[in-house]
Amino acid sequence: MTGAGADSLRTALVRQLTANGTIHDGRIAAAFEAVPRHLFVPQVPLELAYADDVVPMKQDRAGVLTSSVSQPSIIALMLQQAAIRPGDRVLEIGSGGYNAALLRELAGPGGAVTTVDIDADVTRRARVSLDQAGYGDVAVVQADGEFGDPERAPYDRIVVTVTAWEVAPAWVRQLRPGGRIVVPLRLRGQTRAVAFDLVGEHLESRSTTMCGFVSMQGVGAHYERYEDGLTYDEDQEDEPRPKGDVLELRRERRWSGLQVHREELLLDLYLWLATTLPGYCVLDRDGEAAVATADSLAYLSRRRGRDASHVELGCSGHGPGARVLIDRVVEQMRRWDGKHPTFQVHALGAELPRGFHIARRHSYITVQWEA
Repeated sequence: MTGAGADSLRTALVRQLTANGTIHDGRIAAAFEAVPRHLFVPQVPLELAYADDVVPMKQDRAGVLTSSVSQPSIIALMLQQAAIRPGDRVLEIGSGGYNAALLRELAGPGGAVTTVDIDADVTRRARVSLDQAGYGDVAVVQADGEFGDPERAPYDRIVVTVTAWEVAPAWVRQLRPGGRIVVPLRLRGQTRAVAFDLVGEHLESRSTTMCGFVSMQGVGAHYERYEDGLTYDEDQEDEPRPKGDVLELRRERRWSGLQVHREELLLDLYLWLATTLPGYCVLDRDGEAAVATADSLAYLSRRRGRDASHVELGCSGHGPGARVLIDRVVEQMRRWDGKHPTFQVHALGAELPRGFHIARRHSYITVQWEA
């Protein structure tokens, strides 16, 4: 297909993302129109380069994806969260080239963009693609993203395009007062891109959106714990776990009366349960929210609601303590009532606000709730 064909596909992608409400900022639409995405994914046909889908780029020996060019709709949402202004100095953690080019368009002639990745293959590819696309002034650095890039700091905006388990202290140090970090945070089995503003010496969230990225490598790598069909965060190591055969015990079940649309994402409800019930975990077989004790397990269930578009939520359980767990889960489901989370990040040793605190290696992530 000709260059004109690529232009046409790029325009069609922008129209699609604008029509479905993903892009609602004219500057971001213009950046997507300007950047030739196909130059950053030369191994795929043009139609796939301009599809609203992720393009895998590299896997490790176990077949786990370690590098990709992200889905355009997710990129657009995070760019809107970042609210990059002309003249901003921007640091990107996790490189592929394409997003760095979009950041360069948004920062404009008076701004500057630095993109960092731990993988030499990724940075080489990013350098070549950026040069071909006309973004030779983007600085490409091979380094562990956990430490940012102090040489070009401070930054007005930091955009992280890998899943992180906490906001690295170096990122906060390299951010200007009042600056913003957008980072995909992994919390209790779910990943949210959170836009944090630096307020004094701590971070406060301004917006969140669900997303998915490859995991952070290097010093900042963290991993979930998988035991007997359940997934836990690493800070939950001391919490009790039932035996792997607990699901073979007789099932108890109770329905809550709470009905939601069949397509509604319930990740806010899941996080609510995680912040209100000890023993929260995720059931590996279907990704469902669960609560466990040393001998029992309870997890969310669904059945047809008032019509084909709705489902009623309930809770199933197994083990001698199942009824007690089920009652606790159903009670919290009713108390949730559509509340939304906000987040703060404080360094270890700092005075913490009210809320549910998740301990990380260098910080606490505090979850608070609002109607």
